[in-house]
Amino acid sequence: MLEAVDDLLVEQGYAAMTMKGIAERAGVGRQTVYRWWANKAEILVEACVADADELLTSPRPDPADDLAAYLLAMTRFLTRNDAGRAYLALIGEAQHDPAVRELVEGADVLTSSTRAVLARVRAVAPGMPADRLAAAQLTGPLLSEILIGPKPFSQRQLRTHVEQLLRAWGD
Repeated sequence: MLEAVDDLLVEQGYAAMTMKGIAERAGVGRQTVYRWWANKAEILVEACVADADELLTSPRPDPADDLAAYLLAMTRFLTRNDAGRAYLALIGEAQHDPAVRELVEGADVLTSSTRAVLARVRAVAPGMPADRLAAAQLTGPLLSEILIGPKPFSQRQLRTHVEQLLRAWGD
């Protein structure tokens, strides 16, 4: 069912997607879908979390390599992966629907992986701020560019961003 949701989101968009359509695409009855999820947002969140956990975990021994690889994986997740695009759709919907906002806030789609990579490099970055601010400093420019920019940052731009952060955090 999670794959059906990803496919339908890409084909139809969030607004046009229905629980009935999800059931039909997955080859199950609507009752089966409603047994597990109350609405389409819940299904999308679950699909996003599963894919993000798998795709955003790739530790590297060198801190700069680790952060740069993480940002590249996040870029690919959000721009090339159906679940990543679903997450972006959910972020948009969360601006208008308090129930979706609550789901997105509680889902921890990107937070856990971001905190994990920051924890791995904290030892070489004594000036790193608290997790929430450090996460915003690391991922904020990337998310902004993906959400409103013409195209995501290149690998080289991501590496430059990481090196600047590590210099700032090294103080």
